[in-house]
Amino acid sequence: MYVYLNGQIVKEEEATISIFEHGFMYGLGVFETLRVYEGHPFLFHDHMERMARSLKQVGIIMPEKWQKELLSNLIILLEANNYKNAYVRINISAGAGSLGLQVEPYVSPTIIIYSKPMPVLSNNLQGKHLQLLKTRRNTPEGPDRIKSHHFLNNVIGKREVGECTNIEGLFLTKDGFVAEGVVSNIFWVKDGVLYTPALSTGILGGITRGFILCLANKLEIPYRVGKFKLEHLLNCEEAFVTNSIQEIVPIKGIEKMKFTAKNELTEMFKENYEKHRTSLWSTVNI
Repeated sequence: MYVYLNGQIVKEEEATISIFEHGFMYGLGVFETLRVYEGHPFLFHDHMERMARSLKQVGIIMPEKWQKELLSNLIILLEANNYKNAYVRINISAGAGSLGLQVEPYVSPTIIIYSKPMPVLSNNLQGKHLQLLKTRRNTPEGPDRIKSHHFLNNVIGKREVGECTNIEGLFLTKDGFVAEGVVSNIFWVKDGVLYTPALSTGILGGITRGFILCLANKLEIPYRVGKFKLEHLLNCEEAFVTNSIQEIVPIKGIEKMKFTAKNELTEMFKENYEKHRTSLWSTVNI
């Protein structure tokens, strides 16, 4: 397998970075994960907008036209690996520096693009169960939650769940509000209204979450974004989780409780997602 590293396509076993990389030493790095469908990087512009905000918060300065260059290099990498449908991670970290915390912005970042093949699954509605985590969602280390190298809270949550692939761990905030999954955002439906936690709960503003909210707005589906106690979720009619890799996954139940209603709204969102995933660059074009 090939990876992209700082302007070059290299074999993964030949890719190396400095031991003084501040992304490794101090966690100063951000990343985006996205899907490529039939050669199309779905919602690429939305991912890059979020990455730009994250880079600003971390203090990494990118060269002019870096997003266009990333896209070009991503396409070259996919061709080198002969992937049409793939899982992609774009990683930008601070770059090498001296021992100690650096005050000045980082201007020579390390840029890596990883990819692996991922087949397209149509109508993947098998579903998952939610497991309530003992670990609470921590508050962001900066002004907002960004997709950064600081992933310990998620790792601890995943360890609670274990290796079972049909279970997603659910974080609550320290105040008992519903937050998000270990690697997902959560939505639920109650009395015909779509609900999802607000960013003020400390969650990540997921790209697929944004897609769902934009689509709900376009289709005039009533929705509420706010702070909700667990009881509100437990009394829902249907629920689903979202992320850019797993797409939209229905929830069968929480702990020992099972949902019995049809996933009508979930299926509708899933169908629209599948319709757009080989062509849409940004949710502004829905």
